[in-house]
Formats: sequence, structure tokens, C-alpha cells
Amino acid sequence: MIWRDEHGRRLDDYPQPSVAVDVALLTLDQDGRLAVVVHARPGAHEHGRPALPGTFLRVDRRETLREAALRALRDKVNVTGREPRQLAVFDDPDRDPRGRVLSVAHVDLVPPDRITGTTGVLAPVGPLPHPLAYDHERVVAAAIDHVRAAYRRLPDPAGLAGAEFTLLELQQVHEAVLGEPLQKDTFRRHTAPDLVETGRVRAGTVGKPARTFRRR
Repeated sequence: MIWRDEHGRRLDDYPQPSVAVDVALLTLDQDGRLAVVVHARPGAHEHGRPALPGTFLRVDRRETLREAALRALRDKVNVTGREPRQLAVFDDPDRDPRGRVLSVAHVDLVPPDRITGTTGVLAPVGPLPHPLAYDHERVVAAAIDHVRAAYRRLPDPAGLAGAEFTLLELQQVHEAVLGEPLQKDTFRRHTAPDLVETGRVRAGTVGKPARTFRRR
């Protein structure tokens, strides 16, 4: 039985937009700056422009948004083993000159050593060195807001500093993500309830060895 609405129309009688996924994969670059993974677009449209890894949802293959996001990371920038989360839907009618395309944006914040084999390029986000294709700069801005909100609540929720770290290393990671310097004493009071001392120390280049911690 074919479903029809009160006007006698079927679902495929209504115009249907295309659905895409775009992934803002954030990390720290070799200079310790917050950066996003981009790639040069292949194909004829927007050829060569930097863009987030993305793809159209394969409705004919009953693909889920998660599967499409993982496929985009794998095929466009050679990243696997991640679980990006849905961030927001970008639905400006003019966001894609090819037609009406809804983008379900995803976000992930990744320790640098987890994406060493990527074929993408790390573009520092403050600000981006080159304009991105489509509305991907808006996606990146939303992704940055998302991860910064998490880093204001908890110490290093993405594990950028590793499983064990000194308080200085932790603060440096937070400053990189938040894009601003932090007052040492205030930062340490804020993070102390969520940290556990390991009982070990790490030798530094200046001063006495520093105690190490892990997240509670």
C-alpha cells in the first residue's frame, strides 16, 4: 500500500533536498595550535579549494549519517578509527550553488598521534589561512565553539595531553584549544577536582621535577 497525505500526494511528490555530511576534525598542529583537517576538493566543482571531508548520504544503500561521516574521513583524508559526533544541521538554501543540500555537520577533536597518516592538511583555525568551500567556515566555527565549551567544563576531555600529564602540559593544551592565555592559579583550582595525582614525577628542563596527573 502506498502512503498518501490528505492531499493525495506521496512522499516522492514533494521536492526532496540532497543530504550531505561534513566533518570538522580538529587537532593540534606541530606548533601546538588548534587546527582543522582539510583537503583540496577533487572533481570539477570547487576544484582544488580547501574543504572539510564530506560526502553525500547514500540513501539508495540505506547508509546512516554515521556511516557516511566515517566514509568521508576514510576516503577524503585517510582517517579511520574515529567516532565523530553530530554537531548541527546547516540548511541555508544558498549554501551549495549546485542545488538544495542540507549538511549534517559532525565534529571530533583528535590527539595528533591518532591521525599521523592523514592525507589531509592541518589548517590553523585562528584564523583559517584560506577561505573554505561552501559554508565550511561556519561549520568550523560551530565546531570550535563546541569543543571550547567542553574544555571550559572539564580538563582535557579529548585527551590531547595524553593519559598522564603535568599541570603545565594540561594548561598548555587548554590554552591552545581555548585560544587564550589562562591564569595559572585559577586554572589549577578549576581543574583540581577532576584530576588524580599519579604519584610520579617528570623531569623538566627548568626547576624541580613536576608531578604528573590523570583525569578522574
